[in-house]
Amino acid sequence: MSSKEALIEKHKRQGALKTPDVIRAFERVPREKFVAKDYQHYAYIDEPLPLFSGQTISQPYTVAIMTEALELSQSQKVLEIGTGSGYQAAIISEIIGPRGRLYTIERIPKLHEFATENLAHYDNVTLVLGDGIKGLPDKEPFDRIIVTAAADGLPQELFDQLRENGKIVVPTTDHKLLVVTKVKDVPIVQNLGSFVFVPLVEGEG
Repeated sequence: MSSKEALIEKHKRQGALKTPDVIRAFERVPREKFVAKDYQHYAYIDEPLPLFSGQTISQPYTVAIMTEALELSQSQKVLEIGTGSGYQAAIISEIIGPRGRLYTIERIPKLHEFATENLAHYDNVTLVLGDGIKGLPDKEPFDRIIVTAAADGLPQELFDQLRENGKIVVPTTDHKLLVVTKVKDVPIVQNLGSFVFVPLVEGEG
């Protein structure tokens, strides 16, 4: 069994990976292509790894938990705040399929460039260099939104860009991981537990 297969089996046993589409996406996406060159040998260790400018690629366990929480399906329109290396975007791309569309925003030019190279063959992904906190109001409403940096609570501008019954997954600065469902413009909040992320700052994306 390869280190990748072993990691996926571990996450299945832990309950982090549950649904066939998410498991298939983890099997298909090569995480080693999305980490910095010096860390490729550590791609399937279940830990976050350094990227550039103080950013990290999230621990695979965390990516699995967040992806399952989104409850993605084919043809959805998704917004990601914080492209990073593009790994989470690749996972989402595999699940929503060719008729889905992922918009992903990154504020750091070097990371945006790295992710653009990594996601070159993902035709259903649109990469944006810019301010993620404001979302993409010209592309709303979104079925799902995922934030990959810690926010100070639920970002209202992003919540407003969800369609009815849409979901946003967002970590917070007090180390919670929230899944928020929009029901008649009211946030229905579920806390998935304690997770630590780099902070979401003005201009993050």
